Amino acid sequence: MLYERESELTRVNTALRRAQAGRSSALVLTGPLGIGRSTLLQEAGAQAPDTVRVLRANAAPMEQDFAYGIVHQLLGPDLYAASGDQGTGGAARPCPAGRLPAPGDQDTPASEAVLHDLRSVLAETCADTPVLLLVDDLQWADLPSLRWLAYLARRPFGLRVVLVCTLRDGDPRAQHPLIRDLADAAEILRPAPFSLDGTRAMIHHHLGEPADDAYAHACQETCEGNPLFLEAVLRELALTGHRPTVEHADAVRAQGPAQFRDRLAGCLCTQPGPVRDLAAAIAAFGDHGDADLFRRHARLDAVGFQQALRTLHHLGLLGPHETPRFIHPVVRDAVDSSLTVAERERSREAAAELLHQAGRPAEHVADLLMTVTATHHPWAVAVLRAAAQAALRRGAPDTATRYLQRALLGSTGSFERARLLIELAGAERATDPAACERHIGQAVRLLPSATDRAAATLLIPPTFLGEAPASAVDLLRRAAEDLDPTAAHRGTAREIALRLEARLWHAGHENPTELTGAVERLRALGTPPPLDTGGDRELAAVLTNAATLSSALSATDVAALAGQILEREPVTAARACIALPLVAVALYAADTVEGLNTRLSGEQHAGRPDAVVHAENALVQLACGRLTQAREQADLAAERADADWREPTTAVRAAVAMETGDVQLIEHLLRDAGQRWTGGLALTAMLQLLKASLDARRGRGAHALESLLGCGRQLEAAGWRNSALYPWRPRAIALHHRLGEPRAALALAEEELAWARQWAAPASLGRALRLRALLPGGGGVATLRESADVLRASANTLERARTLLQLGRALESGKESKAVLREAADLATACGAPWLTERAYAALGTTAPSVDASLTHSERKVVSLVGKGLTNQEIADELGVSTRAVEKHLTSCYRKLGVAGRRELPGSRSAGAVFAVG
Repeated sequence: MLYERESELTRVNTALRRAQAGRSSALVLTGPLGIGRSTLLQEAGAQAPDTVRVLRANAAPMEQDFAYGIVHQLLGPDLYAASGDQGTGGAARPCPAGRLPAPGDQDTPASEAVLHDLRSVLAETCADTPVLLLVDDLQWADLPSLRWLAYLARRPFGLRVVLVCTLRDGDPRAQHPLIRDLADAAEILRPAPFSLDGTRAMIHHHLGEPADDAYAHACQETCEGNPLFLEAVLRELALTGHRPTVEHADAVRAQGPAQFRDRLAGCLCTQPGPVRDLAAAIAAFGDHGDADLFRRHARLDAVGFQQALRTLHHLGLLGPHETPRFIHPVVRDAVDSSLTVAERERSREAAAELLHQAGRPAEHVADLLMTVTATHHPWAVAVLRAAAQAALRRGAPDTATRYLQRALLGSTGSFERARLLIELAGAERATDPAACERHIGQAVRLLPSATDRAAATLLIPPTFLGEAPASAVDLLRRAAEDLDPTAAHRGTAREIALRLEARLWHAGHENPTELTGAVERLRALGTPPPLDTGGDRELAAVLTNAATLSSALSATDVAALAGQILEREPVTAARACIALPLVAVALYAADTVEGLNTRLSGEQHAGRPDAVVHAENALVQLACGRLTQAREQADLAAERADADWREPTTAVRAAVAMETGDVQLIEHLLRDAGQRWTGGLALTAMLQLLKASLDARRGRGAHALESLLGCGRQLEAAGWRNSALYPWRPRAIALHHRLGEPRAALALAEEELAWARQWAAPASLGRALRLRALLPGGGGVATLRESADVLRASANTLERARTLLQLGRALESGKESKAVLREAADLATACGAPWLTERAYAALGTTAPSVDASLTHSERKVVSLVGKGLTNQEIADELGVSTRAVEKHLTSCYRKLGVAGRRELPGSRSAGAVFAVG
């Protein structure tokens, strides 16, 4: 199919009508490679009237030395007829014998007499019937034929002929005097690139359906209206069953069709040396060069450069940019394919050297160095290191890793190699901890100083929740021993020794013996322990974490120590990423998050990962009972977590899921656990708690209880006794009670209460008292009043709401009962716990007020569809909007209604909590 070439075909048809009236003319179809000259020429011949005789010839680069080749393609039958042979035209015509050259006859010059005789043959041919002469790729025609065509164009009188030739822009022979002479005598037709409508028509023809706007625009921008390029792209995509939808627009931009590449490569091979050299220079620099660098690389003077540049523009290979750039990466591929491997290597290495000499950014130079097999430039390693540092600063550790791996290939000397290995490990720290550890191990063997070796091992990312790999612990231990722990270190050596000790204590936090040793070490440090340096604070934070897990100190002592660390630790310090999260966990367990909340809301957290800040915020909100905000922060933490922080943020999200009872989130976390969770005790315990929570909500109480008791046994065996962090006992008490097992529930409740009195955190003690009050002989109202009084000292308003609900129910009726229940309802609503609000109003004998009055019409519609069980995609299809719009509506609904997820929306099929602690 031919699109948007109606004007050119009209011009040809007009010329044919004039020829029938005895007025000959010549037309030249010109343009860059792929614009469709040959296709247009074929269509012109196909549309010619039956009264017109069409004669065709195709020139080729390999036949430029074949004299009179084009003439014989056009007039061969008539030449044979003129010699007396019976041709296709009928009877033989008279012709001057012996003066017509044979095909390939190099000895017969294209003299005036010969050219006139050939014109006479054509004149005889068109005497009765107009003739349309079609010559494709005029730039490759042999010189005698070219001379005759120019002769013919200048002498149209007495003929009824239309000569139509195609001529490719930018070809060196397009400037031949004979071609210019012919072009001066002809009308020039220059087909334009396809418009967007033409592109749409091509897409429909090749892919069988109309294109989405985004897809059509992608084709137009990628191919820039070049018909050959567009057709090659669409043919390749059609083979894969590709559809022209918005989702596939990026696939168009990524295409580099081999057919078009090969045509480009063939075109380039016919160009003179300066043009090929300039194309190779532009290909070598990629996106990093400029005109002066291209000129220097191609070794051209100013005039030669401009001539070569014009040629590339005429060929249609350069885009409309101020700095020369190829129109598409496929052009670069074509240039590369026209070079040998050795030529390509030399070209890119030369480009890298020119960039370096010009003082360009290290990443630009490094990008070129990455494309060569080897380089012997002495500056290459330094450039690659600088490029890696720049990549890390802009948040591209994978790119930095590739630069440093390449630098290692050119490193000389053990110290330089060790330094590169350490930098490589630092780049891999967030993306590939195992590779980071491996490269640190290699670097340590090359470092001469014990201090340097110890400092290098600290780059191994700590395992905050899981069990540290034995190989990493071994490296840390050997570094600590090598540093001589009995020596009185000062300055940097002391700081490194303290941090090594902290890492080793933390590595053993799942071992009860190590846990006990850490607590003893904390006590040995004194009250308060030294907190002057970052190493002091990191060690204190790790030891405090051990005391928190084991409940070896009271919540008051833990909170005091954690608060002191919090006050002294600068939030912008790199090591704060290690100390502060442990401090945040301790303050959360101790029910003392005011200082952490103030710090998080009042300071800029430069240098700290966003995931850590959001996770700490989630803990603060959870400790205060604000479920909606806790869910938002936990989700943000999970979205932004890298490899170092994926597991800690997952644990925080699991804690939020259990507290909110969001079944969808719990199911998601359980599915994710089978793919990415490690076997560390913290995540294993969280996994068991999540399973128990889901089983309880689905009526599988016995299975839930089994998971909880198994979790408890594992935690107790490790010495982890803190129910504030892993509340297996409170949940098991509630399940025992529900399953009609009062003695087992009572035994666990006594254990929990004893622990809570020792730990002495208000939230934990208030919860333990409430659970005890629900059981026979637990003190009833008096114990619930004690629980409520204790919880008034806690930031956790959700726990207070739960206790007040139970107290209001226990009081049965009267003024005090109603006041208590109203307070419980208000607190539950503020916390974003609608199921608790409904229970409080039910106890009051009233219905909870409507909570959707603040919703917009669209939000209410989305909520109603959620209530019918529709997914986000199904809601989007129903409303005719995007899934992103549905997600935004739901987020707004959660915020306005104070709920943690879709299961808590009014009318949701899964609304209501069926597994609340107490």
